[in-house]
Amino acid sequence: MEYVNPDSLVPPRGYSHGVRFTPGGQPVFVAGQIGWTGDGRLVAGGLVAQFAQALANVLAVVSAAGGGPESIGQMRIFVTDGADYTAARRPIGEAYRALMGRHYPAMSVVEVRALLEPGALVEIEATALVPARREAP
Repeated sequence: MEYVNPDSLVPPRGYSHGVRFTPGGQPVFVAGQIGWTGDGRLVAGGLVAQFAQALANVLAVVSAAGGGPESIGQMRIFVTDGADYTAARRPIGEAYRALMGRHYPAMSVVEVRALLEPGALVEIEATALVPARREAP
């Protein structure tokens, strides 16, 4: 994977402008994940807690497919309140780095009117490239 950050664009902070996948992997498309646990309950604690759980859920899917945080090439983050997201940028960044380290894929943050699950404040979907699985002979 190679980060693509042209000098003609503002330097990115906490994301990359683009990511180029190298050959030899298999794409994994992760459906939107919200901040709920395995029993289908939203975590308490507001936006930051839901963000951390939603990201952990994304990483669980990528891990089950054979990848890790560095496999993610793109993330789309949907929030119900852009001002809350901006105000919580520092603790969100801390939660992000605790799970993703210093890997910054191409990302978008989009404010939406609502999410389908009542009480959900954030939803994250991702595209990853994981190592190709070898078929048994």
